[in-house]
Amino acid sequence: MTQAETSRAEQRRLERLSPFELKGRLIRLAGDHKKKDALAMLNAGRGNPNWTAAPPRDALFLLGRFAVLECKRDWDEWPAVAGMPRADGIAERLRVFLDGHAGEPGADLLRRMLDGVPEGDADALVHEFADAVIGDNYPVPDRMLPHMERIVHDYLVDALCAGAAPDRPYDLFATEGGTAAMCYVFDSLQANRLLHRGDRIALMTPIFTPYLEIPGLERYAFDVTHIRASRTTVRGFHTWQYDDAEIDRLADPAIRLLCLVNPSNPPSVMLDGRTLDRIARIAAERNRDLIIVTDDVYGTFVEGFTSLLAAAPRNTIGVYSFSKYFGATGWRLGVVALHPDNVIDERIARLGADDTEALRRRYGSITLDPGSLRFIDRMVADSRAVALNHTAGLSTPQQAQMALFALFDRLSDDREYRGPTREIIARRLRALADGAAVDPPENPLQAGYYVELDLLEWAERQWGPEFAAWLRATFEPVDPVFRLAADDSVVLLNGGGFDGPEWSVRVSMANLTHDAYERIGRALTEIGDYYLTRYRAETGRR
Repeated sequence: MTQAETSRAEQRRLERLSPFELKGRLIRLAGDHKKKDALAMLNAGRGNPNWTAAPPRDALFLLGRFAVLECKRDWDEWPAVAGMPRADGIAERLRVFLDGHAGEPGADLLRRMLDGVPEGDADALVHEFADAVIGDNYPVPDRMLPHMERIVHDYLVDALCAGAAPDRPYDLFATEGGTAAMCYVFDSLQANRLLHRGDRIALMTPIFTPYLEIPGLERYAFDVTHIRASRTTVRGFHTWQYDDAEIDRLADPAIRLLCLVNPSNPPSVMLDGRTLDRIARIAAERNRDLIIVTDDVYGTFVEGFTSLLAAAPRNTIGVYSFSKYFGATGWRLGVVALHPDNVIDERIARLGADDTEALRRRYGSITLDPGSLRFIDRMVADSRAVALNHTAGLSTPQQAQMALFALFDRLSDDREYRGPTREIIARRLRALADGAAVDPPENPLQAGYYVELDLLEWAERQWGPEFAAWLRATFEPVDPVFRLAADDSVVLLNGGGFDGPEWSVRVSMANLTHDAYERIGRALTEIGDYYLTRYRAETGRR
């Protein structure tokens, strides 16, 4: 191979970076090689999908045209000055508008929305959407607009809870993407004296790197217990599932918080039913004050996905982002879901006198009865430093697009969108396997949005433990990702940075073409051949 070697010392130094920061160095290496050899750089390290959901965007833009007409209808004294949409009769005016635009992209979805709403609610719903897309008012209620909350709630039940509705609807807080939701959850748990600096928390690993990095910040300094996905098949393949003994560590009452991504990132595998039930039983019987934060952004890519939000609703804060499934990372659309009967509000009510008084002072400017303020509403206030609670909330155009995404998925059958997105992932997985000359994985619990490949495990299976030991002694675990970037213009992330196996790599199946994954598979195989050739030359073994 012709790679310009990166020294082991330099690799060891760069291993301390987050995989997403290390990626910048890899991109530069891949770019340098591309300039020399005229290869297209393949960045399979980024999780941004290269597909988008068209109908809900068409519907938003068509709705925007209608809403502007409604503003002009309200006030047309000057050509450039318009008013605000008015509710009386607006649903019928939308019907007339859609009749005049029949066949235009987006019209069918808006018509289906109208047809599905009770007549008495039609004006209120259409006015909420029209006013939202214009963006002429602060979000009221600040947590989420009411009709849009119901639409998104029904979508979440369908997508994340296998259609099993809760006994009482979840409360939702619309946020600026899943990343903002993560920040708000951690901040409010600490602000409300439910988590303290140095408290013990648990992470189910491998996991999205911010969940590894946030607890180490000086502000939190949490004592972290890693619950590791250590189960393997009889042939030694990772299943990315958890032994019962690992899950049972959550019964320790010193563990105050559990964080997980489900399906996982990077393995992209959903928790099996046994593990879901075991965690739910622990939360119900052995560690009743445990707070669970589950990040379920990839749930739509698994048939019959069930979240801990459904399995353990009293203990669970659900976080969901619309970014990956709908191809909407730039929109920053996320939501926090919390059951109204939850252990978090219960724990706040049990706080001691000093903590209760401190929280009374914190929230006293926004309510005369701070003690009755629910945690989800405290999150809304905390997201704007409490003092700016009156201007809190996700922008209304963002909420309109979020609701149209949710409505589109619920009003479509699987053949229209959900099925095609899963097929995109499946055929890319097949292409990667074909390029690497291996059998594609078959796992009904696999979302497949990412693949985590343990290269050391693969090497030991292919060429034996002596070769694997030599590889570990001769190279740094990040050597494969540097070699891929420098020699093949392929950018992958190192799985060790996600608290996965040190010699694993994460391949995003979301953002490249079908053919690119065959090339990545071949490049991985060529690296294995390179290591094997070096091994044989240096040891004389075969």
